[in-house]
Amino acid sequence: MFQVLMNFFRACSWPSSERYVHAGSDASGRQDGLLWYKDLGQHINGEFSMAVVQANNLLEDQSQIESGPLSTLESGPYGTFVGIYDGHGGPETARYINDHLFHHLKRFASENQSISSDVIRKAYQATEEGFHSLVTKQWPTKPQIAAVGSCCLVGVICGGTLYVANLGDSRAVLGKLVKATGEILAVQLSAEHNACFESVRQELQSLHPDDSQIVVLKHNVWRVKGLIQISRSIGDVYLKKAEFNREPLLAKFRLREPLKRPILSADPSISVQALQPHDQFLIFASDGLWEHLSNQEAVNIVQNHPRSGSARRLVKAALQEAAKKREMRYSDLKKIDRGVRRHFHDDITVIVLFLDSNLISRASSCKGPTLSLRGGGINLPANSLAPCTTPTELGSS
Repeated sequence: MFQVLMNFFRACSWPSSERYVHAGSDASGRQDGLLWYKDLGQHINGEFSMAVVQANNLLEDQSQIESGPLSTLESGPYGTFVGIYDGHGGPETARYINDHLFHHLKRFASENQSISSDVIRKAYQATEEGFHSLVTKQWPTKPQIAAVGSCCLVGVICGGTLYVANLGDSRAVLGKLVKATGEILAVQLSAEHNACFESVRQELQSLHPDDSQIVVLKHNVWRVKGLIQISRSIGDVYLKKAEFNREPLLAKFRLREPLKRPILSADPSISVQALQPHDQFLIFASDGLWEHLSNQEAVNIVQNHPRSGSARRLVKAALQEAAKKREMRYSDLKKIDRGVRRHFHDDITVIVLFLDSNLISRASSCKGPTLSLRGGGINLPANSLAPCTTPTELGSS
């Protein structure tokens, strides 16, 4: 009875403390060394938890949650947007996506007066084209920006429908209640584009039948052209346009043969499904989490503990596994500073969205709380360019 009353209260009211999240307020999250976290907040469809732990000298993971208007129209639609952008070769592409993708989505949603797969795809395309323009401008003075890219995982909840779009190897997982047993089942929602999967290698080989070296097994890891593990991304212009695969780009990034057509794609895989009452929560995370936890392990951690701190708990579990693999104590791993920490684990970003069916049923037409929050970390100014990285580092997206 108490839970029923609480659900009714949540459906009829919104906490004023979450009206708007901005830098400098307590609501904008907390920093604890290399860990940034927001243990619990409110989005238009329920509650959320968010955490980021930094390993690279410059945080290459960027992330955001936006809730409320999904267009510039007063009439809506309204909903929740989640984005996780796992950069490689530097933070520039991930930062660019964080600054532009959601705005593009709102623009196309306004034109169409709705959210759809086509709107999301257009937002990805506009972001990709915008970053290509940035590379063109900076190429004469900062040619290495052509070798910077990012994975791009997006989730949108609108009108009871969940859209999941992905480039690269970040992952979205649903925690689904099995009524017959009472268990929470992990269901992966995102398709991954990593050359470690045979299906991805076959796709690349079918797209490039004349290139026997399109995927290469290097140091026991499959890489596209021996350089990068992922086959789809935003950025990585040096593997998409011939004019950026030449001097003054460093030789280690240049292909031996001329680039005849794009090797990597920016076309996202998109899944669409209606949310059901037994859908309990969603976990969006960069591959730094999934290197150490299985889908079901992550779902069990969320399900078996209080909602508050769920994302931080997942990050800790991944770090404990990383420490165990290196035969060291978790407490000692935490003492290692950024940069050196990358030898032990990747940047990790986690957003857990809890789903309240009462709120979801009315959220597309109800304004609810306006939320705009970005994952934190230790960053240099946005106009700083990361030092050049090796092809091996580029592969660890």
